Amino acid sequence: MDTTEIERLRYPIGHFQLPTKITSELLQKNIDELEQYPRKLSDLVSNLNEQQLSTTYRPGGWTVRQLVHHIADSHHHSYTRFKWALTENTAIIKAYEEKEWSKLFDAKTAPIQLSLTYLSALHAKLVYLLRGLSDVDMQKCYTHPEDQIVVTVAENVCKYAWHGRHHYTHIENLIKREGW
Repeated sequence: MDTTEIERLRYPIGHFQLPTKITSELLQKNIDELEQYPRKLSDLVSNLNEQQLSTTYRPGGWTVRQLVHHIADSHHHSYTRFKWALTENTAIIKAYEEKEWSKLFDAKTAPIQLSLTYLSALHAKLVYLLRGLSDVDMQKCYTHPEDQIVVTVAENVCKYAWHGRHHYTHIENLIKREGW
């Protein structure tokens, strides 16, 4: 498999592109997507068997099980980042080693239902929070320590809606390719 094909499998919906203008309509669309995401993901993966859950979505990539657990871990961190941005003056967040987390015992072996249930509760809390924010709150921000990029709450809403689509499409494309 050539590098172009690997890149297409890694980023089936493309790399995250921050919208040039984040309108209230775009925010609502992304918040709605975050609200629906746990059910949508659960519908996609709940009937997969152990062998399917142990299949990588691309050569050298994570298994479906690792992807589901990664989504829960990543969105957990994002929720905390939203809270830091809302409660601290340009908070400097803590990054985490997502690739190392995916190698841990739970990411490789735990039932996906644990993360699916967690995502459902987490997204319910997140969406409740986001729907109650003002325009001023949406402009509050945090700083990522690795690249010193400042991210607003509004930008993070867009980023995590994309993140969900990104990994959903990994799994959906695998299911289609394998004819599951």
